[in-house]
Amino acid sequence: MKKTALILIDIQNIYFTEGAYLLFEPELAGQQAKKVLEEFRSNGLPVVHVKHVFHTENYKEDSEYLNEIHAAVFPAGNEKIIMKQHPNCFWHTDLLEYLQSLEITDLVVLGMMSHMCVDTTVRACQDYGYQVTVIDDACTTKPLSWKGKEMDASSVHNVYMAGLSGLFAEIMSAEEFISQM
Repeated sequence: MKKTALILIDIQNIYFTEGAYLLFEPELAGQQAKKVLEEFRSNGLPVVHVKHVFHTENYKEDSEYLNEIHAAVFPAGNEKIIMKQHPNCFWHTDLLEYLQSLEITDLVVLGMMSHMCVDTTVRACQDYGYQVTVIDDACTTKPLSWKGKEMDASSVHNVYMAGLSGLFAEIMSAEEFISQM
């Protein structure tokens, strides 16, 4: 029997704040993440919030605020919070042990950034035998440049979703996922 958990990756205020980490339409991704989170909560399923520790000395806002999980998906009292310092949510954290303690077999992953922590974590899930669904519209990223060429955030996001689709994860929208719950 499948046991499913939700992993919300780095949906933190820093990604919603003007500066080097501001992402493309984070409010939209945050609202889609909130819908999925509410479904997990209403079904009593496990929820894990992953929180990256950012160095914020170049921001006007205080570090505590920027590192805090965004209000749209703020953790409830019984939800696990994992602190990390690397793109892979499993690396040097207790995420794997926590999921194993709950006998989780399937993961639903969403969050920020598509090209970094979401991608790295989803690929790592294969090493542990997890079946993964990524909620495409509950993830976002930022524009990137490579070899002097600028790539808009939508293109970056779509390329990473295409790369994960199939071998590493099933990719679907929040609406598609919720309709299947």
